[in-house]
Amino acid sequence: MSLIVEFRKFIARGNVIDLAVAVVIGAAFNKIVTALVDGMIMPLIAVITGGISVDDWKYVVKPARVDASGSELAAEVAFRYGHVLQTLVDFVVVAFVIFVILKMYNRLRRRDDEEKKTEAPAENVVLLREIRDLLQAQRGSVEPPAGSARH
Repeated sequence: MSLIVEFRKFIARGNVIDLAVAVVIGAAFNKIVTALVDGMIMPLIAVITGGISVDDWKYVVKPARVDASGSELAAEVAFRYGHVLQTLVDFVVVAFVIFVILKMYNRLRRRDDEEKKTEAPAENVVLLREIRDLLQAQRGSVEPPAGSARH
C-alpha cells in the first residue's frame, strides 16, 4: 500500500477529524482564558498587591551590569516566580472551566439516559420480544411471560 493511500485512510478516520476539531477549539478556548486571566483576574491581584503586576515578581540573583553610558554589559539573572504564578493561575482557571463544562455535560447526559429509560420500547422491539417468547414456549423450554401475546 502506498504511503499516500495509507495517509489518506488515516486522515479519513473519524477520530483524527475529531482530534483536529478539538485542537482548534482548544486554541480558541486558550485565547478566552488568557483574556479572562490577563484582563480581569491579574488586575485584581495587582490592585491587592499595590499595583505591581504578578508577572513582574522576581528574585534577583545577580543584577544587570551597565556601563556609564547606560548600555547593558551583562543581563540580570533572576528567578521569575511571578511568571510561574501567572501560569499556575491560568492553569487553575482552565481546569475549573473544564470541570464546570464536564459537570454540565454529565448532568445533561444523565438526564437523557433517564429519559431513554422511561420511554416505552419501540414497537418492533416489543414484537421481537413476543416472537422470542413464543418460540421459546414452542420449544417447551419456558412458558411465555404473562404480558406476551399468544396467537
